[in-house]
Amino acid sequence: MKKGILKIVLTFLVLTSLMMLQKPVFMLFYPDLYSVFGAGGVISVMWHGLPMDMTVAGYLTILPALMVIVSSLTGFDRRSRLMRCYYLLVALMIASIQVLDLILYGYWGFKLDTTPLFYFATSPSSAMASATALEIVGGCIALLLLTSLYYAALRYTAGMITVERITGHRFATTIVLILVTGLLFIPIRGGVTVSTMNLSRAYFSNVTVLNHAAVNPAFSLLYSATHQTDFARQFRFFDDDRAEQIFDRSLITAPDTVAAVTPLLKTDRPDIFLIILESFSSHLLPVQGGEAIALKLDSIARQGLLFTNFYASSFRTDRALPAILSGFPGQPTTSVMKFVEKAEHLPSIAGALGSRGYALGYYYGGDVNFTNMLAYLRNSGFTEIIRDTDFPLSQRTGKWGAHDHLVFDRVLSDLASVTDTVPRFTVIQTSSSHEPFKVPYDNPSFPEGPVRAFAYTDSCVGAFVDSLSHTPRWDNTLVVMVPDHYGAYPKNLTVPEERHHLPLILTGGALALHGTVEIPVAQTDIAATLLGAMDVDHSGFRFSKNIFSPATVPSAFFSAPEYVGFVTPSDTVNINLNTMECNPGALPESVETAKAWLQTVYTELSHL
Repeated sequence: MKKGILKIVLTFLVLTSLMMLQKPVFMLFYPDLYSVFGAGGVISVMWHGLPMDMTVAGYLTILPALMVIVSSLTGFDRRSRLMRCYYLLVALMIASIQVLDLILYGYWGFKLDTTPLFYFATSPSSAMASATALEIVGGCIALLLLTSLYYAALRYTAGMITVERITGHRFATTIVLILVTGLLFIPIRGGVTVSTMNLSRAYFSNVTVLNHAAVNPAFSLLYSATHQTDFARQFRFFDDDRAEQIFDRSLITAPDTVAAVTPLLKTDRPDIFLIILESFSSHLLPVQGGEAIALKLDSIARQGLLFTNFYASSFRTDRALPAILSGFPGQPTTSVMKFVEKAEHLPSIAGALGSRGYALGYYYGGDVNFTNMLAYLRNSGFTEIIRDTDFPLSQRTGKWGAHDHLVFDRVLSDLASVTDTVPRFTVIQTSSSHEPFKVPYDNPSFPEGPVRAFAYTDSCVGAFVDSLSHTPRWDNTLVVMVPDHYGAYPKNLTVPEERHHLPLILTGGALALHGTVEIPVAQTDIAATLLGAMDVDHSGFRFSKNIFSPATVPSAFFSAPEYVGFVTPSDTVNINLNTMECNPGALPESVETAKAWLQTVYTELSHL
């Protein structure tokens, strides 16, 4: 019996140690983030992350504990073979999660969740496109070494103690071993207090990166996987009626305040080109106080209409497309595009314009199967979808497929063959300004890497708009340029509203309004604003506001896996979703509204 108890305890301690040791490795891997905290910071991270490590270790110790009970009763000869397979599986799983978390954190800035699994399942090549060859090779080597090390540690621990069949006091021994196994429930649950283990238990500091280092990536992944579909129970801050009341109040003012809508367009049936810019931000445009990188967009913004207080809905393209094209906000814990049966019920700009006789086209140089994009676009109403396979193999030289200049050239080529007068809604999604930022652009004015990649895409957009301006239909054309999600440059932005701050730029001969719009605007507002300017019904776009209607209450809601934000003309709110703490000085009514928005998004998601 003593050997059995000791074997269970040692297995638990070894598994806990394997996950504890990941924390200093994680911090050493990112010296720019963690070197200033020294040994004290490492110890604090390991200590505050220990309960979560013990939770994961508790789960993984259940099967070995059950096998100890079986061995003590039967002396089962094949138990060692079964446990060797189990230890190898556990070693491979822990190593894979830790390596993946280590690599992806540098790109995303948050702990591992199910997002990369969704990406890999829909298109493995696209999921790997961001990684460099060195990262792939280094990751594989690290995976093999860690798996071997963890397996050896678990095998050695298992071989230290042999549990033989017990011939006397079998009933009492079994009861004791069952009770010891049952004690694993305590670390699994996270203690004996009312609160069970959750991600916020590792949040001990006001310095976010320290909290991230303390979070066990295996638990983060497990937590994300088990909170994917219970949308109606997530983020419940108010009763349903109260949440609806707060949400509705944040959209429009009382009817008696409504005046005439500011005209945006010279015509109600323009050709519309919506250019979705990969990873762009306001920090690339001098006109918005940024660096002199996107100079073509900067020039277009100065001559057209620039929204200076515009915000990305979320952090990745699969969240951005529904926000831009369907007016549906991104969600911090999931993506509506994961659920094809839900996404097909979303409204869409394309669907609304298609019913008005518009030709609908979508151009993207990459794989449209990535993140269920093709299903979403088809359900949205797009009839012509140009993707990577529509370009010769010789032109698919980028990690994400055909480079941006080729995609814009294809649009211009197709337009040149159009002889009818049917109005067109054309979406062009760029991809070259995405990691790994390798572009066919040798301009020495910009250093290699993200700066040159953004300058390259900027040059492509400038050339495209210039070409359009020389076509006969320019006077009836509206061009809308919007980044897809929060910016990838500069990388050190930590304040959410600064990172989500984007340029929204309109130009074209059909544009009636020029200058700047300074009120808060969200990506989700594009749908109602465009359709409202064309006198097209947009009542189905629940989260979208026509910003040129005097009845609209201006605001912008945004989210990422760890926070939600809400911007009004007089206030900015950031809520940490792990601790539910707000930024200092946030007004109570703004906090309440931000929570109501988040709750309403998940309620709507559960109803789709």
